[in-house]
Amino acid sequence: MELSSLNDLDFNESGEWPIAIKAIAIALLCILVWAGGYYYIIKDKEVALAAAEAKETTLKQTYDIKYAKAVNLEAYKEQMKEMKVVFASMLQQLPRKSEVADLLVDISSSGLVNGLEFELFKPEGEHPIDFYAELPIQITVTGTFHQFGEFVSAVAALPRIVTMHNLTLSPLGKESEKMAMQITAKTYRYFDEQ
Repeated sequence: MELSSLNDLDFNESGEWPIAIKAIAIALLCILVWAGGYYYIIKDKEVALAAAEAKETTLKQTYDIKYAKAVNLEAYKEQMKEMKVVFASMLQQLPRKSEVADLLVDISSSGLVNGLEFELFKPEGEHPIDFYAELPIQITVTGTFHQFGEFVSAVAALPRIVTMHNLTLSPLGKESEKMAMQITAKTYRYFDEQ
């Protein structure tokens, strides 16, 4: 078959074409149908499929997290009850506004009982932090190292929560056994009592 005979082909008489031309025409027609179908139908579906697969991965991760929580729900509820009890007992250890003065007396008497000499005992104003207020007390005392230890132990044994911060020890002199201790004692007050 010659190329010049391709010009003589008539579409109305396609049934009379040679088999090789028919095969090529069918192949071209199939390629055109496939390309058109891909472009107009499948291409958009592939984008939607990729988005659905990404969403499926996210949903599976969310499911796994929620499943783990659901499996342990009873344990979480039990733990929450225990935490509420512990929290309530800790709140009982925080001084109420009316008890702050008594707590200050207890701290200073703990120092005096242990033989410390107070140079400074300065309660500062409340500093609100979230759901509680911090009540710092600047303390400067002189005494021996063992007296400081007994003082800190006595304050720790008080029925109310008192924490010690910014401890600084310095000697008073080369010949003296006494030292000076500067410390910030902090207690806390829960706001809910108002």
